[in-house]
Amino acid sequence: MSKVTDKVEELAAPILEEMQLELVDIEYVKEGKNWFLRLFIDKENGVDIEECGIVSEQLGEKLDELDPIPHNYFLEVSSPGAERPLKKADDIRKAIGKQVNVKTYEPIDGEKEFEGKLTEFNGETLKIDVKIKTRTKTFEIPFEKVAKARLAVVF
Repeated sequence: MSKVTDKVEELAAPILEEMQLELVDIEYVKEGKNWFLRLFIDKENGVDIEECGIVSEQLGEKLDELDPIPHNYFLEVSSPGAERPLKKADDIRKAIGKQVNVKTYEPIDGEKEFEGKLTEFNGETLKIDVKIKTRTKTFEIPFEKVAKARLAVVF
């Protein structure tokens, strides 16, 4: 994590804790000529626009006061959406029984992307049931080989 995102996480923590919200992810990225600081927040039954606005306002005040970012940027606070990223082991545990999309750093059984039902996670290995035509194949993926993971929307 960059120093900016570490500092922002530190500043956001008491605000989120008071509001009983979870920090899902922080992005600090340059897109074109502009810098964006994005916080993705959530709670059990999802967040609403009012909660995002309160966090944005309170965090914005702290950022203005301490000025840890040397140039102009846009602050965005939002829900992680239906395809929420799964960054931490705890996120993976909460996703057991749900559809997920997982990309790995290196191939496992010849594949680097898996989409299916997460059936198990023991802290070290994910088990995902992937439907391949008319059959289901279970893949065991070491957690340290996961490059990206997110919930997957099924239509």
